[in-house]
Amino acid sequence: MSIRNMDRDELELLSYKDITYLLLEDDEKQTTPELFRKIVELLELPSSVYESKIGDFYMMLMTDKRFILLDDGKWDLRDRHTSDIINNIDVYDDSEEEDTGNKNKEDSDLYEDDIDMQEYDDDDSNDDYKDLVIVDEDELDLEE
Repeated sequence: MSIRNMDRDELELLSYKDITYLLLEDDEKQTTPELFRKIVELLELPSSVYESKIGDFYMMLMTDKRFILLDDGKWDLRDRHTSDIINNIDVYDDSEEEDTGNKNKEDSDLYEDDIDMQEYDDDDSNDDYKDLVIVDEDELDLEE
């Protein structure tokens, strides 16, 4: 069923996810603010709802597998896209960070320093506190 043929009462029975799905099914891809603005208008909600819930709406879109965020910042239905495009969007591209074998000296020194710090951190930290003594407040007043 098209969202254009639904009245407000029918829309109120649907979740934001379902309304978003119907909007994207009828229209082209859209940004988060565009989608949520349309939902607020369709449900005749006050603008304060838009301002207070747009972050939750974005998180809902991110976690729902029916939707996909494209490179241009617009949402679309996942089933409209090939798996190659989905894999390119969903997987972190670390091609710029490939190891070229040309590490510069400063980077390797920093890495060695990190290893040294890890070894230091693994030592028993209780040794640092063995000479400490707990002093009562009354004893502090006497010393002054």
